[in-house]
Amino acid sequence: MINDFLVALMIGLLGAGHCLGMCSGIASAITFSSTASQSKISTFTALVLYNLGRVSSYSLAGFIFAGSDSALIVFFGGKEALIYLRILVAILMLLLALYISRLWFGLVHLERVGQSIWVFIKPIAQYFLPLKHPALALPLGFLWGWLPCGLVYSTLSWATSSGSAENGALIMLGFGLGTLPAMLAVGSLTQQLKIMLNHHYFRYASGLLLAIFALHTFYVALRQLS
Repeated sequence: MINDFLVALMIGLLGAGHCLGMCSGIASAITFSSTASQSKISTFTALVLYNLGRVSSYSLAGFIFAGSDSALIVFFGGKEALIYLRILVAILMLLLALYISRLWFGLVHLERVGQSIWVFIKPIAQYFLPLKHPALALPLGFLWGWLPCGLVYSTLSWATSSGSAENGALIMLGFGLGTLPAMLAVGSLTQQLKIMLNHHYFRYASGLLLAIFALHTFYVALRQLS
């Protein structure tokens, strides 16, 4: 299971450019919503707590979806149903590779599905802005972690097929931790990181690695069916 954790960590790192595009706005809002009386340490604490809340929401989603799916798979067909789910995961990972490479944006349609839930969560999350205390960044991050995101959904589909709630939570934890370095970057470093992560060479290399992982997952699933 540690190998899945490391792969999920890699996916988070490779998808960091997308994370900066999706979540840097709220991170900047946290940074600049601090009052003049608050120290830089308090501002950074708020940023850390926000990201801990966000990663916690990913882990919880992995736990819930993987746990629920395990029960359904046993009910509907056992091991063979799990193999078909992994084939679907391989396809989503391949689409994610194209998405990160910016060669095809089909996963945007998947993000739109999540909007039906996000419309109820967003008003609650916005209640915490501007932050009145750094500690409030934790629930803000937990709520903002449910923001519709193709990168998260693709990884969550993989976590769902992991076979148990614990494995699903661990995969999503690894993914969330992989996004932390980019999301904790502030100030001018954020701009430099954006330039590097959005460079076409980095995007193509990241997409290629994810495509290899997708094809390997697909190959293993087909071997299990035979």
